[in-house]
Amino acid sequence: MNRKTYNSDSRYAKVLENMDLLGIMDVTTTRQNDNGTIVWRLPIKNNWPRQSASFIEVASFKTGYVRNQNSGYSNYQLNKRCDNEPEYFKLPNGDYRKFTTRGCKLIPIEIDRLEYLLKYCVKNYYIKHANQVPNGEFYPKFMYDNAKGNADFHEKRADELGNLAPEMPNEVTVIIDGQKYRVI
Repeated sequence: MNRKTYNSDSRYAKVLENMDLLGIMDVTTTRQNDNGTIVWRLPIKNNWPRQSASFIEVASFKTGYVRNQNSGYSNYQLNKRCDNEPEYFKLPNGDYRKFTTRGCKLIPIEIDRLEYLLKYCVKNYYIKHANQVPNGEFYPKFMYDNAKGNADFHEKRADELGNLAPEMPNEVTVIIDGQKYRVI
């Protein structure tokens, strides 16, 4: 995004201000810019699969689509979904079959796409990933709950066993090859 051009419009300036507050970087290449595409990199890592975590990138396209650029093995639309008009197909026996699909609701105006993208990112990446630690490693809630439960269980079990343990002697005697040794 050309910051000088966009700062002249109040809606664009607000989007840029929010991007700066959230730590979102514009990583649009020259070619993407020429095609009307804007790409943002979020300061949150996509950790599935965990071995090759990379920062999440989202993009706004001139065609009206808003997409996630690198989550999983394919990009997917972030646009709202709506039912398309049903299509009817004539069967060989003369009956008709109704076929309904879902499509994406396109957002034709660029500033509307950017505002939608910003709201989507806040809701789905910043709020839902609130338990992300600063080094970018994400721990889902179930992993945290399991680890906390295991720690609580082992702490309780150690307390129980500590009360049942017999009095330990101050020294131990060991016999090796018929020779008696005292270990203190």
